[in-house]
Amino acid sequence: MKSMASMSTNARPIAYRWWALIALALAQFLVVLDASIVNIALPSMGAELHLDTNTLSWVITAYVLPFGGLLLLGGRLSDRFGHRRLFIAGVAGFAAASAAAGLANTGAWLLSARAVQGASAALLAPAALALVTKLFADPRDRAKALGIWGAVAGVGSAAGVLLGGVLTSSFGWPSVFYVNVPVALLVIVASLLLIAKDKPGANESLDMPGAAAVTAGIVALVAALSEVERFGWTSPLTLVLAGAAVVLLAGFVLIERRVTNPLMPLSIFRNKSVLGGNLAMFLIGGATTALFFALSVYMQQVLHYDAMKAGLTQLPLAGALVLIAGAEPALIKKLGTRLSLAFSLILFAAGLIWLSLAPSNASFALHLLGPSIVIGIGVGGAFVSGTELAVHGVADSEAGLASGLVNTSQQIGGAIGLAVLATLSSTRTRSLLDKGISEPQALTGGFAWVFLGAAAFAVIGAIVVLAVVRNSGSRNGIDQSITRKEKGVRS
Repeated sequence: MKSMASMSTNARPIAYRWWALIALALAQFLVVLDASIVNIALPSMGAELHLDTNTLSWVITAYVLPFGGLLLLGGRLSDRFGHRRLFIAGVAGFAAASAAAGLANTGAWLLSARAVQGASAALLAPAALALVTKLFADPRDRAKALGIWGAVAGVGSAAGVLLGGVLTSSFGWPSVFYVNVPVALLVIVASLLLIAKDKPGANESLDMPGAAAVTAGIVALVAALSEVERFGWTSPLTLVLAGAAVVLLAGFVLIERRVTNPLMPLSIFRNKSVLGGNLAMFLIGGATTALFFALSVYMQQVLHYDAMKAGLTQLPLAGALVLIAGAEPALIKKLGTRLSLAFSLILFAAGLIWLSLAPSNASFALHLLGPSIVIGIGVGGAFVSGTELAVHGVADSEAGLASGLVNTSQQIGGAIGLAVLATLSSTRTRSLLDKGISEPQALTGGFAWVFLGAAAFAVIGAIVVLAVVRNSGSRNGIDQSITRKEKGVRS
């Protein structure tokens, strides 16, 4: 008879894995939430810390950049040193940085704390998703778990605006950071109790040159796009930053081809599901980050909603997102992941186009409610099916890599999408003001370009998925491989 201790150790990842999923998903919720929860609080931060509009945009970017730039390294570190260990370390760092951000009394302090938050998120996010894929080896259970995971990511983006409004109005802007601390501590305790230790990977050297090249390249690219708004496309600073980004990212590819243990083996993209899923998540990240930033500013600066009202108006979007996320696994089973993702992206684009028609004196019920619901349905379906597609068919030894890659795609897409679409918005607004258009109408015209640009991202994503991920004897090729796995288990 096995000892009770042995039974407890073996049962923990099986009997309690759904409870463990809640803890892991809650950490992922915090990571995604923190990219959007500060949007509503930005005007209050700017007034108290004396930050201009350009600096305020960096409150978002300072978090997203290290998050996206270090995710691949974070995934590799978790494969090397153990997923649970890196997950807990990342959550602890995230909690400490959140507390520091809430205490900030200068812009430099706030931006530094946000950067540490992003770096900590880069540790915990890939480790968390890798733990999910390991805990749920059965294809059917994994589909359900990834459905929940994708839903959490979508809900976090939408709920950030809602919670940001409620917290800022009730307790002030520091509360949007302080709220992370008790939740993170709860996640750490739950992880220690519910998730068994996993063995570290092989003692291989880490690709630090590759990590440095890709991180610096991404930072230079986003910085170049951000400077376009102030200095233009042909300014020396913009051109130097863009040139540095090209050189660094090209160098990263060369490094990955030559090193023995690459940070990101390029062979992973031979898996068309991984390739298509990551391209889609890149575009989804760009569209959603720009959407929630522009929508929150539009509601407060043009429609003159206070923080509470702006947050509460996101309830229909968040509610639609939650409902469709619960139904998405059934839709995936019927249509396949490929078609489900493409359909969700087209629906997302339709809602964004509808939203772009809202005037400067928009009524919520007449102009915003309908588009919000359609957007929520599209975003919810896109996050669930996009996540499932991006991690399909990856070996356990590269689970951290694949998890880091899909998060990287989403976060870097968000940073680049926000930089590009914010620049287009400012250009459009200035053009309308120069023509004598009133400020509210000019701002509305600029935000309309953000929504239309985000819609273009979503449409391109749908086209990419349909073109890259091919059918293979079933609705999407993925369902067939799952069926083969199940047959192998039964035999």
